[in-house]
Amino acid sequence: MRSFSFSLLLMTVCCPMMASGQEAKSKPTAYRNRASLMDKNAAEHPEIDFVFKDAKGKEVDWEHAVPPAKGVKPQGKLVIWLMDYNAPLFERLSGYGLHSIQVHYANKWFGKLNAEADKDPNGLGNIRLEAATGEDVSSLVSIPKPDSIMERTRQFLLWLDKEHPAENWKQFLTEDRQGVVWDRVILSGISHGSTTAARFALHQKVARVVMFSGPRDNNQQWQSLPSATPKDRFFAFTHTLDMGWEKDHYPRSWKMLGLGEFGPYVDVDKTPYPFNNSHQLITNAEVGGNADRAHSGSVPGNAAMKDKQGKFIHEDVWRYLFE
Repeated sequence: MRSFSFSLLLMTVCCPMMASGQEAKSKPTAYRNRASLMDKNAAEHPEIDFVFKDAKGKEVDWEHAVPPAKGVKPQGKLVIWLMDYNAPLFERLSGYGLHSIQVHYANKWFGKLNAEADKDPNGLGNIRLEAATGEDVSSLVSIPKPDSIMERTRQFLLWLDKEHPAENWKQFLTEDRQGVVWDRVILSGISHGSTTAARFALHQKVARVVMFSGPRDNNQQWQSLPSATPKDRFFAFTHTLDMGWEKDHYPRSWKMLGLGEFGPYVDVDKTPYPFNNSHQLITNAEVGGNADRAHSGSVPGNAAMKDKQGKFIHEDVWRYLFE
């Protein structure tokens, strides 16, 4: 159940939250604003379905943020989530003492440009990198800096610092406020989002990369490129019934990213926390043979797996991945 109280595009979320595996006493506050309102230079790119409103007129450029929960010691890290806003996940991140944001970036091109991009072994990766940085690295898209993940992150942090200075969002901005302090950033996403997180992290050094149900791009070679982020900072988790696992998308990417150097595959349902400190976590938990649920169930939400008491069975996994 949720109750909403708006000031300037502010939303209070009242959902259960877990902190280090225990239910937190306080409920997290989530803020949201539109990218097009925070930056006059933000633009639409309808050719890749990167727009402010959909065909029905619904606003789709919302961005969300959640600060650390009250009473929880802040970690001084910022999670950038590269997929649609996931309230149950953000509630947990808040309980871990993390600041978290979700930014609106170009991601609906996937499936439209694949055939052409696959002619280049780094083609899909270049599109992802341009979406992340705004640098002109792909001939298939034109995404300028104001519409990149990097700049939309900066603009959102500027707004958050202005509206909520007590929460110390400014610690993630450089002293001149012209950039983001990337070594305090955890890039994360699921599926398409985890793939872009991995590609971005090869280019830009960050504190950590948490990849759920991914990465994809099975015909590409960018996963083996030199990495600005140390390889021991990459972590992955997926269900083995996920089609991306069965068709060797994820195992191939994990191998090319070098995750095997930091532990073998570990079945989290058979090995307790801290999962032999491996960076390659898998689950075979019951999903009724539903591959779609297996794909989405790696993160908190309706598809996530529960025990007989109705509690999520992977609370320790999620905490481990972000600790």
